[in-house]
Amino acid sequence: MTLNFKIIRKIAVLAFFPIVILGSCGSGGSTPNPPSEPKDIIPTNLTLTIDVVGVDANHPNGDGSGVIHLTASATNATSYGFRFGNGSEVSSTSGQLVHTYTISGTNNYTVFVYAYSSTGNSINVSKDITVTVTPASFSTLVFSDEFDAAGTPINTKWTYDLGTGQNGWGNNESQYYTNRADNVIVEGGFLKITAKKENFSGAQYTSTRLKTQGLFAFKYGKVEVRAKLPAGGGTWPAIWMLGSNITSVGWPASGEIDIMEHIGNDLGKIHGSIHTPSSFGATQNTATKMISDASTAFHIYGLQWTSEKIDFMIDNVIFYTYNPATKNNNNWPFDANQFIILNVAMGGNFGGSIDPNFTQATMEIDYVRVYQ
Repeated sequence: MTLNFKIIRKIAVLAFFPIVILGSCGSGGSTPNPPSEPKDIIPTNLTLTIDVVGVDANHPNGDGSGVIHLTASATNATSYGFRFGNGSEVSSTSGQLVHTYTISGTNNYTVFVYAYSSTGNSINVSKDITVTVTPASFSTLVFSDEFDAAGTPINTKWTYDLGTGQNGWGNNESQYYTNRADNVIVEGGFLKITAKKENFSGAQYTSTRLKTQGLFAFKYGKVEVRAKLPAGGGTWPAIWMLGSNITSVGWPASGEIDIMEHIGNDLGKIHGSIHTPSSFGATQNTATKMISDASTAFHIYGLQWTSEKIDFMIDNVIFYTYNPATKNNNNWPFDANQFIILNVAMGGNFGGSIDPNFTQATMEIDYVRVYQ
């Protein structure tokens, strides 16, 4: 009996204890409710409309410009992201966007649009389209030099940069640029720019840099330069352009288009590059193509430049296109005149170390042509 009584008493105490606790919790005012978790907002009713510019009965895939207009709409969406299969997403808060395809011919594409809510949730839809891109028709020859007149380059078409420039032309280059026949001459129907190892005015190498600055410049068009490149460690031949406004706005605000650069220390690799305020020097806007016989055979190094894009070509085949989705002064200073430059540099930041056994090397150019 005693044992049972103790058990019963303990049970009664334990049964009473939570009542006391519950009662005490209720006294002294109410406890604030914990903050509620934000509810996910899911976009709904996403639609995507794509209009290919120039579509009609005779041009079912557009007018050849490659331009499309996109409109996306969704309930509860605060922004949209468009994806074109190139690994990046272009954002728009309005749901409207203009995109330009650049690959020549008639091609099929899948366009994705993502609708994002204020809580970061998203839905997406896609649409398949077919777009035709026709290369711009630049057929009027506005500048050319066929290098048929032997001797010095024609002075109504070409002028020179002379000397070592500031900090080796800004690149720590090793050559002294001259206008001597030892470094530049027209003979046998070719312009020949020769870089030589020699002591000259404090420099150990000489070469030539020709340019059309002040004589010829153009906006939009097609450039073709048929050339055979020099070999030798440290050689750095280039066919390129600078904005005519460089004397007033400076570089890189003027914009620079490197149609062709080649490094003797990396034989056969052709570089095409763009320099702008948004990316210059070791620019991100660049591409390369291997040409195994670049220093033993002639190739046509070309450029096709419109208000929408810049195509880099070797032997009329595009290997790189520069076409920022949204253009501004930082990434597109290319709605103004540019002039042409031809040169062979030695060493420097890009040319690299010079072969101690180097003596001389020549870039030969068959012609320079510009069409609009």
